[in-house]
Amino acid sequence: MKNVNEAYELAKARYAELGVDTDAAIAKLKEIPLSVHCWQGDDVIGFDHDGPLTGGIQTTGNYPGKATTPEQLFEDYEKVFSLAPGKKKLNVHACYAIFEEDGFVDRDKLEPRHFKKWVELAKKYNTGIDFNPTFFSHPKIKDGLTLSSPDKATRDFWIEHGKACVRISEYFAKETGYPCVMNIWTGDGYKDVPADRMGPRMRYKESIEAILSEPFDPKLVKPCVESKVFGIGVESYTVGSAEFTLTYAATHENVLPLMDNGHYHPTEVVSDKIPALLCYWPEIALHITRGVRWDSDHVLLFDDETKEMAKEIVRCDALDRVYMALDYFDASINRVSAWVVGIRSWEKALLSAMVTPNAMLKSLQDENKLTELMMMQEEMKTMPFGAVWDKYCEECGVVAGPAWFDEIKKYEEEVQLKR
Repeated sequence: MKNVNEAYELAKARYAELGVDTDAAIAKLKEIPLSVHCWQGDDVIGFDHDGPLTGGIQTTGNYPGKATTPEQLFEDYEKVFSLAPGKKKLNVHACYAIFEEDGFVDRDKLEPRHFKKWVELAKKYNTGIDFNPTFFSHPKIKDGLTLSSPDKATRDFWIEHGKACVRISEYFAKETGYPCVMNIWTGDGYKDVPADRMGPRMRYKESIEAILSEPFDPKLVKPCVESKVFGIGVESYTVGSAEFTLTYAATHENVLPLMDNGHYHPTEVVSDKIPALLCYWPEIALHITRGVRWDSDHVLLFDDETKEMAKEIVRCDALDRVYMALDYFDASINRVSAWVVGIRSWEKALLSAMVTPNAMLKSLQDENKLTELMMMQEEMKTMPFGAVWDKYCEECGVVAGPAWFDEIKKYEEEVQLKR
């Protein structure tokens, strides 16, 4: 569009005065993959059970139009991809296995064939798939515990599930040509003060080790361990705490730490943790969300912490070292819109960080010109970033301004409300 190009040329000149090449930033961002979570579309239910969410997870709201079949979920995914810019991956939970002619199998018996339709969707978009074992919402969770349960039969079931997911992850990588990030997270814990904190953690440690004894190619499968400070029903003690998972990753070969920025105390920020971990790990992983007072998984916005997380990835020259995935779910609003808003927010945050004169700001800090640094950081907030964003959207073939929401309203009326 003429107006987009005219505004962009003016913005480009402003940024060039600061030594920033906006064309290069746009070109680079087009190649940075963002893993898009399938569970926003159906409130984390999946296809292998009809019961409620359990394991410290809760989805609130009853907005109409939820996907209830694989076909509906794929349809929603494709609408999302048409409205959000940038390179994307699929992010799938094991409970989204698709059972066809051979019928249902339990989670410990899952095979690659149960995910072949996901591979077909990924190939359609020439993209990869990330994967998550599903250690929640299942009758074989005993007393709220899975991999840390004192009951060996319970642990063994979930270990076999994890091993199956390793095999499926390698299948995804081989089929799509992209590494598969496989994230291990459980909601294991206790509502009130436990009598034994170490025992469950030792069992959890041994269970993860058993899962990862399943052979895999570390170039194809990227196992991660994810922490959490607490969950609903496990307010007092979480087995997989931040200290536990970080130390596990540090002491086990080919295991990455995964940080979900909703999984820490309210005063902690993952933006500060990113550069700390990058001092030691060649690669790390993120689940990007927006916690409001607790790990509420609100739709990601272009807010301060989102921008700070993106800044740290870019400042650390770590765009190829950080696996970035979205993780939120809101059933109180149109689910497709929730997806698109979150994707666009993270893409905005990355682009904003990439057109920030980071080298110049770092130099001011190193030279102890902190007064000038503060001034320049504030001046950057009113730079014409919106024009750069609009240009990026145009080059990605999606609507730049709010007119994309017209497609949401049309899709809701013609598709979602008829379900």
